[in-house]
Amino acid sequence: MASERAAIPWRLIAIWTILLALSVTARAYVEVADEAKRGHAVGWDRALAVEITSHLVVAALLPALYWLHRRWPMSASLPNFAIHVAGVVPFSIAHTLGMAALRLLWFAAILGERYSFPVTGERLAYEFAKDVVSYIMINAGIVALAYLLARVPAAPPASAPTGQASPPERFVVRKRGGSEVMVEVADIDWIEAAGNYAILHVGGDTFEIRSSLTRLEGELDPRRFVRVHKSHVVNIARVAEVTPWVSGDWRIRLQDGAEVNLSRRYRQRFEALAPVRS
Repeated sequence: MASERAAIPWRLIAIWTILLALSVTARAYVEVADEAKRGHAVGWDRALAVEITSHLVVAALLPALYWLHRRWPMSASLPNFAIHVAGVVPFSIAHTLGMAALRLLWFAAILGERYSFPVTGERLAYEFAKDVVSYIMINAGIVALAYLLARVPAAPPASAPTGQASPPERFVVRKRGGSEVMVEVADIDWIEAAGNYAILHVGGDTFEIRSSLTRLEGELDPRRFVRVHKSHVVNIARVAEVTPWVSGDWRIRLQDGAEVNLSRRYRQRFEALAPVRS
């Protein structure tokens, strides 16, 4: 299968647009109501200007956060998780500087007011504390949406009907440098879901391909590749060991040293190819 052209994820864009719009409205309302309780009259135009500028910068940073999740999946390892934790610092810097600049322009050009953003330790600490909460919520949203949009029934894939094209023997994938390389399907050790992408693990190397894990699973030979987890497909020929794990799950160790869970939900289809003896 040739590498697919990067399609615009309109559904994801629509969801985030709705979520950010709701957040802008709710936060602006709270700002107006709180100031009214303090005896200060704050108009909706000012409250919306403050919130819209902040959320516009968040929207601009979302592609970078999605790239971070594709490049270093949070659940893959502890170092990957640490990278995401450290990411709050550049996120906060970019968000604070970006919204301050937008507010200066918005207030001067649209509201005809002068906007002041004092660069003090107390103000920066306040903005960073808010950004930590926002960063956690946004990353939780990214993970939750990836799970919800990728969730599929656990029914095993149907056998290919007579006359259907045979499974591909190789994929053309794009490396991060822009060049395309040929990957033999038989050389794939396992495949990992990463949002709108699938990550092919091939002899210690990883390659991204624009495809959901479910779609890719349907194109592979079901006699060689099997779903073992909602986020993992393994090449049955590359399985080295299967051992009991927790809560009825099992742990699969592959020949390249990687380990993935065999969840109870997918154990039946795995045992159809490689029976597990307790």
